[in-house]
Amino acid sequence: MGKTAVGVTYSAFTGWVDRPTDFAPMLEGELTCDVAVVGGGYAGMAAALRLAERGAEVVLLESGFCGWGGSSRNAGYLSNALAGDPRLLNALYARRLPGLIRYADRAAHFTEGLIERLDIGCEYEPTGNVIAAVSPGQLRRAKRNAEILQGAGADAEFVEGRDFGLPATFLGGVFERAGGLLNPGKFSLGLRDALLGSDVRVYERTAVRAVEPQASGAVVHVTGGRVRAERVVLATNAYSRELAIAPRRMATPIWTSLVETEPVEPERLAATGWTRRIGIVTPHTILENYRPTPRGTIMFGTRRLRTARGALGAREPDDAVVADLVQGFHERFPSLSDVAPQRAWGGWIAMTPSLLPVAGEATKNVFYAIGCNGHGLAQSPYLGTLLADRLAGSQMHEDLATVWRPRPRFAMSVLSAPTLRAAWAVDRISDRIHRRRT
Repeated sequence: MGKTAVGVTYSAFTGWVDRPTDFAPMLEGELTCDVAVVGGGYAGMAAALRLAERGAEVVLLESGFCGWGGSSRNAGYLSNALAGDPRLLNALYARRLPGLIRYADRAAHFTEGLIERLDIGCEYEPTGNVIAAVSPGQLRRAKRNAEILQGAGADAEFVEGRDFGLPATFLGGVFERAGGLLNPGKFSLGLRDALLGSDVRVYERTAVRAVEPQASGAVVHVTGGRVRAERVVLATNAYSRELAIAPRRMATPIWTSLVETEPVEPERLAATGWTRRIGIVTPHTILENYRPTPRGTIMFGTRRLRTARGALGAREPDDAVVADLVQGFHERFPSLSDVAPQRAWGGWIAMTPSLLPVAGEATKNVFYAIGCNGHGLAQSPYLGTLLADRLAGSQMHEDLATVWRPRPRFAMSVLSAPTLRAAWAVDRISDRIHRRRT
């Protein structure tokens, strides 16, 4: 960890939990199994657990430790929403939208049930979340978005900010009833505990070098050996491009950052108008997110994103990104301008070209599932479980069919460094125009 000039402690891991010390063994030699799962994030762990429950012999391979990546580094929003602006989704996927809305809502409820079934202590609060406007223009769009979402069957409604208990600078927005807030580090390590206690053979600190499809199965090559499996699940998310067998352009890795403040007195928080413990997301081109934590702090993030240069790996947040996040926090909470930022961290997330979850068959006997796009906390465990059921012999679930790709072909991503910088600039110009008018 390191400290910046403003006293923020930077972490190359997460601020939610400490690293585990009880690592599963590294794979050495050769194994055989029914299904090999590559990746120990939410999707991979959930898929392996369900496959084992269905009687399959499963091997899970993780290059770090299970839950190491974005699973333990995100902001902890369990949401029943889709990524992307509802107006755009309605324009592009009008016929598919009701099915996608159904998928996202069921994913949130599934993950709630998974927390309860596995008795994971992750500080879950079923508060729902709100996409809250900070300008009259955003508020008008929020009303329209609420109408679109309700028309497609979403459990959402338009709310007025002051009446709903939002901070004074948030004018109102779309309230998503399902889901809430949790500690993602504790959730991911709780899933890991369940996995290590199951019949799944787990190998950590075992990097997969290649997956070689064969006529009757596939061979997964790792540094110290290999696994012969009848089928392989790629649950590699942001790290998918590091494997040649993953569909080209399936996902773009994006670095997103979080900052946490020092503890804030409850009465000061209430004085801002934030009287409802709920997660707040703004409808900017690149969203901002703000949430209270059980330790009395405020956590905020996203707003400014980074693309990958070279190989992915552990890194600390950028000074410029942290400074911009803190500036945004002061703009949204002017009465808390003296509240000091305390620590910062970040992680890689996967963004698909469509901003929608996807699953499919990369090649014979090799399958993939990505449910991220900033909504992986709810959607990845559900998607991994749906794919596991399909591989275990069940008919394809209607929600899996909604996100299934019959061919592993993906359009070129628009999420380049120049477009992300331009989107950030547009958001800041919009903010400045609004401030001049108030």
